[in-house]
Amino acid sequence: MDVSAAGLRARGISRIIVAVALAAVARPMAAQQSEPVRAVEPGRSYLLGTGDLVHVTVFQQPDMTTDTRVAETGAITFPLVGAVEVGGGTAKQAEERIARLLKGRGFMKDPQVNVTVVQFNSQQVSVLGHVNRPGRFPLQEGTYYLTDLIALAGGTAPDAADTVTLVRLRAGKLVELRIDLPGLFRSGGSVANPEVMAGDTIFVDRCPYFYVYGEVQRPGAYRLEKDMTVMQAVSVGGGLTLRASKKDIQVSRRDANGKASTFAAPLMEVLLPDDVIFVRESLF
Repeated sequence: MDVSAAGLRARGISRIIVAVALAAVARPMAAQQSEPVRAVEPGRSYLLGTGDLVHVTVFQQPDMTTDTRVAETGAITFPLVGAVEVGGGTAKQAEERIARLLKGRGFMKDPQVNVTVVQFNSQQVSVLGHVNRPGRFPLQEGTYYLTDLIALAGGTAPDAADTVTLVRLRAGKLVELRIDLPGLFRSGGSVANPEVMAGDTIFVDRCPYFYVYGEVQRPGAYRLEKDMTVMQAVSVGGGLTLRASKKDIQVSRRDANGKASTFAAPLMEVLLPDDVIFVRESLF
């Protein structure tokens, strides 16, 4: 029992290290969720979309300085030229388009336009469930991965499950990916850290539990670790009392249809979520 308990403590410490690492990454942002940290890895250019706020300036033309938001039509409104289609393009492409319109309509000979994104609102990812700061997080330029978004959400909560679900819509169909988060960190790169894109949803479920009562030192509900056995579960509950029957340990379990069954479980029986262990009193 003591060896099993030590193994469980080591496994628990590993899980805590992962949660602390994620929280440490996110700590500088704790005060300002609306200003996400730019992804470390540069890459994909940000594409303008509905709701983005841009700041537009023209060299030596201060009167044309404009803050404008991308409308649902994908256009912004700019002095002299009116509506300018920018949706789906980069800030640089927006600069070139405005410059062409100013020059083509005879307003300026060689306009130098600068477009800066002030608010990134069109490309967002939802992080829900058992994280410290659930919400919607805007993506800026660069490449973002699953762990980046969990860090932006403040890391996983103490009662979070190890498995994280990533849901996305592709070709009109919902695609669901399930990622073992501690396994991802321990894999040394062999387990993929999926890239996230606008519209994705990340869900962190509550961790599974088992229940133990009867002749154990500390009956109650406990976190179910991966591949945990009856022996390990009893150890987590403080071990057997002096009155316990080591040969009469019962496990109650529900199947996929919700039907409950009870059976005598060997000590090496692997538990499932919501299993209930009952240790009977010895008659002798």
